[in-house]
Amino acid sequence: MEPATGSLLIAAPTMADPNFARTIVLLLDTGDTGALGVVLNRPTDLEVADVLEPWADLVAGPGVLFQGGPVETDAAIAVATVSADDEPVGWRRVFGSTGLVDLDAPVELLSDAVSALRIFAGYAGWGVGQLEAEIEEGAWYVVPAEPQDPFLLDPARLWSQVLRRQGGQLAMLATMPTEPGLN
Repeated sequence: MEPATGSLLIAAPTMADPNFARTIVLLLDTGDTGALGVVLNRPTDLEVADVLEPWADLVAGPGVLFQGGPVETDAAIAVATVSADDEPVGWRRVFGSTGLVDLDAPVELLSDAVSALRIFAGYAGWGVGQLEAEIEEGAWYVVPAEPQDPFLLDPARLWSQVLRRQGGQLAMLATMPTEPGLN
């Protein structure tokens, strides 16, 4: 599968970069200028209510900011799901009923439409051809996203869950220990 907006990147078990080891990245934008996404399974200890209080009531548990990636960690990106027929002001579709929220929009415009929201500090970004080269090297596996992926209550399980549902060789990787040499 080619990397496309709305797909997931699964970090290969051999990924050495500590920013991405055992991560799942949701691609939010791909195109002629490169790719941008957020890491879905790196919660921080910082409560959303302490940083973006107006949005705290809409956040899916856990109610913390997530480390979206190593780029611009002082910027926030919000991903939300809305009911299938809604396209509220301040929301842009990424895939299915999942999209991006403009955190500068008044919360009241989105509060009735949003059923789950997660906020990420920073993002992951790749220049033109960079992500494709990393995929070619075997650093990432590209798979379709499912609606619940960005909002899983226990994000620590996301990497293995996404691998398992792929079946075949990828499913077997879900059981690989973090430190195979210690096995």
